[in-house]
Amino acid sequence: MDVTLLHYTPLEVCAHAIRTCWQSFDKSDEGGEKDRALIERVGNKYKHASTLEHLVYTFYIRGISRALLQELARHRMASLSVKSTRYTLKELKECAPFDIDDFEGASRFIVLTGKEAVDRASIRALNALQELLKEGMSNDYAKYALPESYKTELTWTINARSLQNFLQLRSNKAALWEIRTLAYSLYERLPEDHRYLYTETLYREETP
Repeated sequence: MDVTLLHYTPLEVCAHAIRTCWQSFDKSDEGGEKDRALIERVGNKYKHASTLEHLVYTFYIRGISRALLQELARHRMASLSVKSTRYTLKELKECAPFDIDDFEGASRFIVLTGKEAVDRASIRALNALQELLKEGMSNDYAKYALPESYKTELTWTINARSLQNFLQLRSNKAALWEIRTLAYSLYERLPEDHRYLYTETLYREETP
């Protein structure tokens, strides 16, 4: 999995939105400590969370499974532009079939779970899909045989309010292991001066 932060809204934009309500622009320090404290106080402490929607992040997420993609689709307040399997199965078609124990080679196309029985099943499904493609089956039909582990990538845009919700739910130990990895990766890619808005929403393992 690889996560890149492509773009983000500066904190002063969110502070400006909040100050619009009280017309307190003269108290701004252009995204400094005053504005940071204001965003935390209004957006988090006082739960006027709609103001956090003015902060928007765009990530490029690569190497996740289609199983994880389904989980992302449940978070409606986000925009997804996903790699098309309809147009990109040629890269699989041109490969040689994978040996059932060639986990390293198959990892180009599938997310490995570390459970050998599951990963071998994914390789068998990958080979079956490849055979369909080589026989001339159109991508429109062949893609129905894609294993859930098949890798994809997307550009994902989400606002701060929705990202807080995402991190709270998906960093929890009850969440799917792969989406937990994504949640922590997203947090780590945030600008340093933005992370304070998400610290309380991120699940931390209790230390003994």
